[in-house]
Amino acid sequence: MIIKILKIKLVLVLLALNFACSKSTKQIHIEDISPWCIVSFDSLERQPKERIAMLKAMGFSKYGYNWKENHLSYIEEEFALAKANDLEIVSIFLWLNAKRDSIGKLSALNEQLFNKLKLIDNKPEIWLSFSDNYFENLSQEEALNRAISYIKFVKEKADKVGYDIALYNHHGWFGNPDNQVDIIKKLPEYDLKMVYNFHHAHDYLDDYPRILKKIKPYLTYVNLNGLRKDGPKILTIGEGDYEYDMIKTLLDEGYYGPWGILGHIKTEDVEVVLQRNMAGVEQINERLLDENK
Repeated sequence: MIIKILKIKLVLVLLALNFACSKSTKQIHIEDISPWCIVSFDSLERQPKERIAMLKAMGFSKYGYNWKENHLSYIEEEFALAKANDLEIVSIFLWLNAKRDSIGKLSALNEQLFNKLKLIDNKPEIWLSFSDNYFENLSQEEALNRAISYIKFVKEKADKVGYDIALYNHHGWFGNPDNQVDIIKKLPEYDLKMVYNFHHAHDYLDDYPRILKKIKPYLTYVNLNGLRKDGPKILTIGEGDYEYDMIKTLLDEGYYGPWGILGHIKTEDVEVVLQRNMAGVEQINERLLDENK
């Protein structure tokens, strides 16, 4: 364990040195990185105290909060403990499924989540996504109107507890970035943002340059992942064929973060998974630095 921590700290130091001379350097800056999908994806099933100790030892200052039912019992404890340890929880996931969530009545677990959120002082961004069963067999106009109706409902609940909303590209109709931009343009008064996930971008790789220009004004986070057109869905950063060019294009278009790196593997120690991804970020930064010389 000590060796692993020393290795990740070395990677963090190298990342810091790479951009220390100039914040304007087109690289991924360590202070703009936060782990995502680490709460419910961890073979060690860490409790809040253990998770926060791990993140601090690895040099992170913030992280995102995905969750399952068993995590709701101690979510307040984790938020308070993170704050006491100078760690910011920047996001929390909200997944709606037509089998359980309807306008005016969320599932019992999602209602419980909102009850918990109103008791938390820190106000992370709600990353909102929908299962595709909301939009099956609907025309484009019908799907758009349904998404807007549901987002209005969720936004009203989010406003009551003081949280902003970002649309999260998952899969299906709602995971299409073009559809998300259409939703945002229909609701300008809501100031909605977008989270773009590389691990849900496989269907749009050939169209990425056009999509990026379209979504860039709304981006609040980009979650990184290795990318090969034929998968797998979750791949270490630097082991794919597309992520370097996609990151470089983001930087060239003026997006400099924040960034997420993924845990997202239930069968592994999430610390090891994050360590691999941070090493991948370092490789990306080294290539970017070489090109900038």
